[in-house]
Amino acid sequence: MAKVRQDAWSHEDDLLLAETVLRHIREGSTQLNAFEEVGDCLNRTSAACGFRWNAEVRNQYISAIDLAKRQRKERKRELAKRSKPIPTTNHNVVSPSIETENHPLIMEEEEEKEIVEENNSLTLNDVINYLQSVQANILEQNQKATNAESLQQSNQQLQQHIISLEQELSVTKKKLKTVEDDYQTFIQIMERARKMTVLDEQHTNHSPAFKMDKNGNLEQLAHGNSN
Repeated sequence: MAKVRQDAWSHEDDLLLAETVLRHIREGSTQLNAFEEVGDCLNRTSAACGFRWNAEVRNQYISAIDLAKRQRKERKRELAKRSKPIPTTNHNVVSPSIETENHPLIMEEEEEKEIVEENNSLTLNDVINYLQSVQANILEQNQKATNAESLQQSNQQLQQHIISLEQELSVTKKKLKTVEDDYQTFIQIMERARKMTVLDEQHTNHSPAFKMDKNGNLEQLAHGNSN
């Protein structure tokens, strides 16, 4: 499975990287092996781990690196002592391990080898892979930014459309209120007209009747009584 993790390094990631590199130095392994181990743990490429170590983390652990190198030398000496051959009866013969154990030239060559090994821990292919991953990350971030901008524009357009619909709804509500008021006024006019029509009909159909009493005064007769 390809390692595609491209997010930022956390403090815990840096701590794991430092502990792993120091452990490999103490055990006599290479930093490249340490980068590969950390890459497997964090789902990153060994090149990314190497760049992170050299650019950000290494300067924070200078003393720890020196201590790890001394521990590695002591470990090598201890292993050399354990594997030292049994001396012969000839006291003039010196064990090769004793001759070379603390020889200044041998120690200097080992230190130079360590420096070269550290400088060559990253290959050109690792650098190319790292730069390609960085480029892919930049393209991905640009694509995300473009998509975000497009979504923002769409959101603004939707907001404007909502505002326009709300304005249209407000106008429609006002028109509906006017229609309702006109309808109520029309109903009231119709009701008054109906009442006036009923009164006119009653006035026409029931004209009052009068009669003269004994004193010569007019007296209105009740409806239905004309005698």
